[in-house]
This record gives sequence, C-alpha cells and structure tokens, in this order.
Amino acid sequence: MLAETVCVRPVVAADWTAIAELEHSVYGPKGLSEGREVLESRASASPETCFVLTAGHRIAGYVLAMPYPEGQFPDLTEPEAAGRTSRNLHLHDLAIAAAFRGSGLARRLLRHLTATALSREHDRISLIAVAGSATFWSANGFQPAPGIAVPTGYGDNAVYMSKAI
Repeated sequence: MLAETVCVRPVVAADWTAIAELEHSVYGPKGLSEGREVLESRASASPETCFVLTAGHRIAGYVLAMPYPEGQFPDLTEPEAAGRTSRNLHLHDLAIAAAFRGSGLARRLLRHLTATALSREHDRISLIAVAGSATFWSANGFQPAPGIAVPTGYGDNAVYMSKAI
C-alpha cells in the first residue's frame, strides 16, 4: 500500500523532464525510447487524453493516448501530426516508475483513461503490447487483433490489441 497521496491529473509543461526520464528508463533498455520531443508531440495531439499519476510530489507514472483509426498507430520515429478524430482511442504509452510497480497504479491509470474515453464518446481502446506485456493487457480485457501487422520498430513479438469500452 502506498503511504503517499496518489493523484491522476493532466500533463503540464513542468512534467516533461520527469516524463521523458521515466519513458527512457522503461523503454530505453528495450530499444523503444522515443525522446522528449516525440512524446510531447503525442500529448499535444490530444492533451485531454494524456495524464500523469503522482505519488506525493513525484511523477510515478504517465499515460499518453490519442484518437487513431482502429488498426492504425503512431510511427515511433516521427513526431505526432495534428490531432485525429476517431471513435478509437489508441493508448500509446503507459509507464510506471520502478519504485511503484506492483501497487495497482497501472490499473488505476487505465481506469482513468477508460472513464475519460467514455466521456469523450470513444467506443474502443487499442494499443500495441510490447516487450512481453500482452499478458497484462489480456488480463485487463484487451484481445489481440489478428491480421494487423506491427512494424519491427515496436520490438520482437509486439502485438496490436484492443477492447470495446
């Protein structure tokens, strides 16, 4: 159980150094780190669906999600273009700092994102499960979408998954 107060809130400019560091610590060792400029472009495309999770005064996690047509997803090497419109919300990144893993914070962020998606009239959430995370996503209702090829840049065994909300 966390002794600190946990809060989910929108991303603000002062968060980007911590978000970029967290993203690099989680995805860098897997060869999937995108860098701060690209991350910021993702949030700029849909600020209403991007959040940080704080524990006390520290950023313990974040989620970046943008509307994308089902079966489509960001190019990891390119900054995000202007916002899209879609009933599908693509969960691009969800990361929790190592010190906070195993405490249910990823599920808390996912619940918050799902409630936000519903309030914005999305009817589906998609993602690409990377680095063996498909088990976690399956346990949270996501199913693999056969026939949707994922570029090799997302790593070995990456799987496009989605769920109706």
